[in-house]
Amino acid sequence: MNTLEQKMNDAIWIAKELFDRGKATGSSANLSFLHDGHIYITGSGTCFGNLTTESFSEVSFQGQHLAGINPSKELPLHKLYYEKSEEIQAVIHVHSFYATIFSFLDHPDKTDIVPDYTPYLKMKVGTIGLVPYAKPGSNELFGYFEKAAPFSDAFILAHHGPVVGGTSLMETFFGLEELEESCKIAWTFQHT
Repeated sequence: MNTLEQKMNDAIWIAKELFDRGKATGSSANLSFLHDGHIYITGSGTCFGNLTTESFSEVSFQGQHLAGINPSKELPLHKLYYEKSEEIQAVIHVHSFYATIFSFLDHPDKTDIVPDYTPYLKMKVGTIGLVPYAKPGSNELFGYFEKAAPFSDAFILAHHGPVVGGTSLMETFFGLEELEESCKIAWTFQHT
C-alpha cells in the first residue's frame, strides 16, 4: 500500500499533467483519493496547475471535514463514487473538451455513450454513463449521479465533464486520458 506522501505526490503530478495537457482549466477540476479510511480531496478554488500538499482537505468517509482547507463543493459526488465499490480508491473530475462536447450529442443508451472504437476504453475504464445536467455542486446533480452510478463504470456529466474512478490514482489518470481520447476519436469519426 502506498504511503500518504506517495499518494499526495501522485495526485499533484497527475493534476499538473492534466493542467499542462489542457484537460483542466482554472479552478474547476477536482480529484480525491482514499487513505486509511479518509478522503483526501482538492480544496475549493484550487487549480490543478499549482497544487501543493496544502491544497487538499482531509474528510471522513461520512463527509466530516477533519483537516486542511475547505473541500471541493463536489465532495458528495466523489463520496458517491467511493460508495459504489470498495475497489474505487481515487476519483478525478475535469472539464475536458472532447468528453464535454460529446455529452451534447443524442445518446440512446445513457449507460454506455462512448463507442469503443479502440479496445482500450472498455479494458481500462468500462462503460461510460451520461449523467443529466444540473448545476455543478448542486444536490440535484448529486441525485442524478446517485441514480446513474449503479449502471456504468465511469461517467460524463452532461455539459460539464468526465468523472472517472479507479483502483489507484495512476489507474484513474490512465482511465481519464483514455476516455478523453476515445471521445476525441468518436467526435472526429462522427463529424468527418
